[in-house]
Amino acid sequence: MQIAIKTENLNFSFSGKRKVVDNVSLQVPQGGIFGFLGPNGAGKTTTMRLLTGSLISEKDNISLLGKSLRNHTPRIFENIGTLVETPSLYLHLTGKENLKIITTLRGLPSSGVDEFLKIVGLADSGKRKVNEYSLGMKQRLGIAMALLPQPDLLLLDEPVNGLDPNGMIEMRELLIRLNRERGITIFISSHLLNEVERTCTDIGIIHKGQLRFQGKMADLEKSAGTAKEVIFKVTDASAIALQLSNQYPALKIIQHNQLLFPFENEAEVATINRQLVESGVHVKGIHVNEGLEEWFMKIISN
Repeated sequence: MQIAIKTENLNFSFSGKRKVVDNVSLQVPQGGIFGFLGPNGAGKTTTMRLLTGSLISEKDNISLLGKSLRNHTPRIFENIGTLVETPSLYLHLTGKENLKIITTLRGLPSSGVDEFLKIVGLADSGKRKVNEYSLGMKQRLGIAMALLPQPDLLLLDEPVNGLDPNGMIEMRELLIRLNRERGITIFISSHLLNEVERTCTDIGIIHKGQLRFQGKMADLEKSAGTAKEVIFKVTDASAIALQLSNQYPALKIIQHNQLLFPFENEAEVATINRQLVESGVHVKGIHVNEGLEEWFMKIISN
């Protein structure tokens, strides 16, 4: 397996305070979409700034696409695209003019400007001034800027932050398309669990500066040790629990009107529901505890 991003015991602190990044050793596989997750203040953005060179690590312990960041800056970014936080845009210029400025500054051919506007869905808006763009359009223009060098690796910090639901869907579809059709490895820093779960092939979780997990989504479930559980909302949880305690010894009351049942497959959930209804229980709602949110919360709470 080829590694796109590698860090070894990466550390960083501001002005001698506690470590914001604490011995983080990342291995991001090439060819996938890697979601770097953590609550606000966990160290995500600081790690991103270290990876992009805007903060400097004391040691030579960061490599991108097999090259040392310290020894190959700035040339290492010739085939790496970055978008950290909100893109810097000239609001009084058009989207197309913004991209042409980047090509001039970086010595890139301007012939690709129209192509990348089309890729990010701004082909019909390229001649509009950026101050007329929505937040989602500005984010997509920022992605177009990052794509201008035709990178093998994209580093994106919170690319869907602040977008409305439609903008989030558009960004998700764009990133998946860039990965599948162009083979671009994408590293996404985010705190939005649902988006990462829908977009990414691999996951890293950072909490209080420390890397708590990295690997495939399937491996995350094993690491968290989270059993599948279903919550039934009922009228009187205590009475029903007493009635079913022999049949379901692992049954738990979590609120006066909520019962929690461990289960192994979806057929069991249907069976439990049928038995409750046949017993005269009024089932008001069903919620299955599984997926990234539950695994994430268990890992950061340990």
